[in-house]
Amino acid sequence: MTIAHRKPQVCVLGSAEPGSRAYDLAGEAGEALANLGITVVSGCGSPATRIAAERAIQANGLVLSIVPPDQMPPPEWPATVVVPCGMGDARNLLMALAGDACIVIGGRAGTKSEVHLAWLHHRPLLPLIGCGGWSDELPSNPPDERQN
Repeated sequence: MTIAHRKPQVCVLGSAEPGSRAYDLAGEAGEALANLGITVVSGCGSPATRIAAERAIQANGLVLSIVPPDQMPPPEWPATVVVPCGMGDARNLLMALAGDACIVIGGRAGTKSEVHLAWLHHRPLLPLIGCGGWSDELPSNPPDERQN
């Protein structure tokens, strides 16, 4: 009997608007992860995280979407598996823990919350540089002095 092994999972955190470099990079990241056989974890709440999920699915990848409400999203939601957590912003901890690592794209307050939680739980952070926003500052300004 063959035992299936868990595929690596990478959480996509961040925000960017369509037409921006960050948005394009988010889509490329989702597609690249899928092509490598890595499961994309995305809340799909911002245009950046949604395009990452959409491009991963287009590349025949797997997408786990952890959504804040307690209800299932519509059938066209870009995910292979959906977890409606009903926890509001507390969902950020689930997002931070659901990946073996976290890609950070741009980012605003919600992204910072997720990144700090990921950092506290020793998840590697992979900021996409050149996106603008907080991800550009992350390499020179990590959440604290620890060397995660």
